[in-house]
Amino acid sequence: MENLLANPSPSAHASTQPQGRTAVPVLQLTDIEKIYQTKTIETVALNRVNLTINRGEFVSVMGPSGCGKSTLLSLMGLLDEPTSGTIEVDGRAVTSYSDRELAGLRNAKIGFVFQSYHLINDLSVVDNVELPLLYRPGLSGKERRQRALGALEKVGLSARTGHFPSQLSGGQRQRVAIARALAGAPEIILADEPTGNLDSVMGEEIMALLLGLNQQEGTTIVMVTHDEQQARKTQRLIRLFDGSQVG
Repeated sequence: MENLLANPSPSAHASTQPQGRTAVPVLQLTDIEKIYQTKTIETVALNRVNLTINRGEFVSVMGPSGCGKSTLLSLMGLLDEPTSGTIEVDGRAVTSYSDRELAGLRNAKIGFVFQSYHLINDLSVVDNVELPLLYRPGLSGKERRQRALGALEKVGLSARTGHFPSQLSGGQRQRVAIARALAGAPEIILADEPTGNLDSVMGEEIMALLLGLNQQEGTTIVMVTHDEQQARKTQRLIRLFDGSQVG
């Protein structure tokens, strides 16, 4: 399996849609509002956001702290429900899905990469990557392990499968998190500040890996970031301000 770190795509250029290919929406948000309410305060986190993510795109989301970026990513990942509006995955509205149906859809189609890695310290690297596959029906233990090892090879960590998170650098831990997302062969990867806890060198390494996944394998990626330079390497930049889409 190809190691995407061994031959990363040039980071100076954003990927482009192949000429002549029709854009196919993989994720669509229509008139999305998210309101958090207490007895005394109403907070509008998202205000009538309309957004389409096409298959094979790499889209970045930027905006000041508290503007709704993480809320948007949570809704796109089906981890939360909008107050109003419609979310469609592969053309199917998921508004009426049960919690179990949403969990199954997440497991099959969406991979998550978080700023703080969310690795389990008591599990080895390969076990961390394999963990989400335990909830994937129809996979044998051998298949789960093969997928986990293949994903770790792809991010250049074949030599670290038996290590524990505490034995890894921040960049290596983030690569494990990306491998965990890849092991399920998701259609979409949602990355929330994937370089936020890394120095500039490690941040560039993770960005090159994500660009490689998008350009070489056609993985659809939506990335929340505060880094303007990295955002401009992606195909499209979406800006939020006070819960509204402004660009």
